[in-house]
Amino acid sequence: MKNIRMILWVALGLALLLNYSAWVSDFAPRDAAAAAEAQAKAEADKRTNPLGAAIPVAAPPAAAAPAGAVPPAAVAPATGDVPAPLATATAPAAAAPSAAVLNVRTDVLDVDVSLRGGELARADLLNYPQVKGEATPVRLLQSGGTGQQYLVQTGLAGNVAGATPESYPTHLAQFTSDFTGFEMQSGQDELRVPLEWTSPDGVKVTKTLVFRRGSYRIDLEYKIENGSAATWSVRPYVQILHDMPPVERSYFNVDSYSFTGPALWEGKYEKLDVSKAEDAALDREITNGWLASLQHHFVAAVVPAKDEAARYSLNVRGNEYLARTVSPPVDVIAGAAATVKETLFVGPKLQRQLSAIHPELGRAADFGVLTFLSKPLFWLLDKAHGIFSNWGLAIIAVTFLLKLAFYPLSEASGRSMAKMKLVAPRMKAIQEQYKDDRQKLGQAMMELYKKEKVNPASGCLPQLIQIPVFIAFYWVLVESVEMRQAPFFGWLQDLSARDPFYVLPLIMAGAMFLQYKLQPTPPDPVQAKVFMILPLVMSATFAFFPSGLVLYYTVNTVLTIAQQWNINRRLEASASGRN
Repeated sequence: MKNIRMILWVALGLALLLNYSAWVSDFAPRDAAAAAEAQAKAEADKRTNPLGAAIPVAAPPAAAAPAGAVPPAAVAPATGDVPAPLATATAPAAAAPSAAVLNVRTDVLDVDVSLRGGELARADLLNYPQVKGEATPVRLLQSGGTGQQYLVQTGLAGNVAGATPESYPTHLAQFTSDFTGFEMQSGQDELRVPLEWTSPDGVKVTKTLVFRRGSYRIDLEYKIENGSAATWSVRPYVQILHDMPPVERSYFNVDSYSFTGPALWEGKYEKLDVSKAEDAALDREITNGWLASLQHHFVAAVVPAKDEAARYSLNVRGNEYLARTVSPPVDVIAGAAATVKETLFVGPKLQRQLSAIHPELGRAADFGVLTFLSKPLFWLLDKAHGIFSNWGLAIIAVTFLLKLAFYPLSEASGRSMAKMKLVAPRMKAIQEQYKDDRQKLGQAMMELYKKEKVNPASGCLPQLIQIPVFIAFYWVLVESVEMRQAPFFGWLQDLSARDPFYVLPLIMAGAMFLQYKLQPTPPDPVQAKVFMILPLVMSATFAFFPSGLVLYYTVNTVLTIAQQWNINRRLEASASGRN
C-alpha cells in the first residue's frame, strides 16, 4: 500500500513540477523597458544594416607561408559578410519589393521568384489550406516587411578578398529572363526556370530552379561559362532569412508549443535557440549535414552537396535571423565551363520526401527525445494508413497492435488488480479489526498479500512502463503533417485539432469510469477519491488535445476494459470452482 501511495505522490509531484516550469516559461515577469529598448535597437539595425543585404566574403590573403606549407589555394577561406553599405551600393534593400518577379506554379507550389538574385520571395502550399474548408493556402515564404519576412536567398559570392558584390551573381544581383511566368502543364513532370546573368568581363551564369510534380524539393543549378581572360573563383551559398515574431504559448493551442526557429544536422539533430549567445554565434564547418528553418508542420531547408565541407553560420538581430551555408570554392579557368548544384526544400514536413533528400532530414518533424520510439510508431501508422486510407482507422489499428505488444504486462497488471478485488472484503475486515493499531494493520495486510500472492505495486508499474509510448505517440500525432486536417468520421474532420463538440473526451471519461469500477476499490479513502475523480480530470485535460490522441487513449481504455473484464471473469470462475 505504501508503494502505491509513493507512486501516486511521485506522479503528482512530477506533474506539478512540469506545470510550474511551463508557467514560469510562459508567464514569468520580464523587464518590459529592457525588452522594448532591445527591440527598438534591433529595428534600427534592420533599417541601417539589413541582414538580407549580407553577402559572404573571402578572408584577406594570409601572410606568406613557410616552405613546405599547404598552398593557400588548397585551404578553404574563412567566411565573413560584406558590410551593408557596400553590399547595397548597387541594389539597396529597400528596392527589393519593386524588383520584377516570375510566378512559378506546379501542382503543389505557387512561388514568386524575384529577378533580384533569384530570391524565393513567396511560396504558397496549394494542398494545405490555412483553415480547413477554405481556399486560402498556407503561405510559407513571404516578403511582407517587418515581422513577415521569410525568404530563401541564393547566389555565388566572390572568392577573392576585396571582391565587390556587383562583380558576382549574388542574391542582390539583377538577373534576366525571357519569360514572365512558368506553369507546369498536364503530363509534365519537371519544370525548369532559367535566369541569366553576365559579368562585365564576359562570365555568363545561368541559374536554373528545377521543380518536380508532386514534390516540394527545389534543385538549384548554376551553369558557369567563363568567357573572361582569367580564372573565375566563386563560392555558392544559400541563406534563409526569417523575421520571426514571438509566439504566445497557450495551453489551448497545442501548435504554440512546437519549435519555431533554425535547426541543423551535424551527426546529431540540433535546435538552435536564437536567444542564446552560443547558438546565435553559430559558425561551423559541417560535412553531410543540413540547415533548416522550422515551424509547426512546415520547413524551409538547404542540403549542401554530399561529402563537401560547407560553412554553417547564424546571424541574429532581434526577432530576425539569417541562417546560411557556404559551400567550398569553385574555380573555373578561362574559356572553361562548370556546373554547381544545391538542394532546397520548401514545404510540409513529409517524411518520405524529406528522407529522400537526406537520410536525416526527416528529423525536421521534431518528435522530441523519444524519437527512437516515435519513428517506429509513425512507420506503423503510415503502413496502416496505406491499408485503410483513413488516419483515424490507422490510429485504431496501431493502438490494437500496441495493446498486443504490451499484452503480457497488461495481463500481469490485470491479474493483480483482479486478485486485489477478490480479497477486498478480507482487506476491509482487517482494516476494521486493526483500525486503531497501524503497525498490526500493516503486518496483517502484508501477511494477506503474501498468502494470496498479491503485489499491490504490480498493478501500477506496467502502466508506468507504457507512459513513454504514450508520450511518443503524442508527438507523432502533434508533429506529423500527414495528420494535419486529416478527417476521421462524422464530426471529427481534423485529427490534429481538438474535438469541436468534446464528444470523444466525454466518451473517454465514461470508459475510464467503467475501468475504475472494474478495479478493486483502494482501501485508502484518499486514494479511492483520487481514482474516482481521475476520469473527470483526464477528460478535462484531453479536451484540448488533438482528437487523434484522444481517439488513441479512448480505444486503448476500451481494450483495457475488455481485457480486465475477461481476467476478472476467469479468476472469479476459478475461485468459485475452488469453493
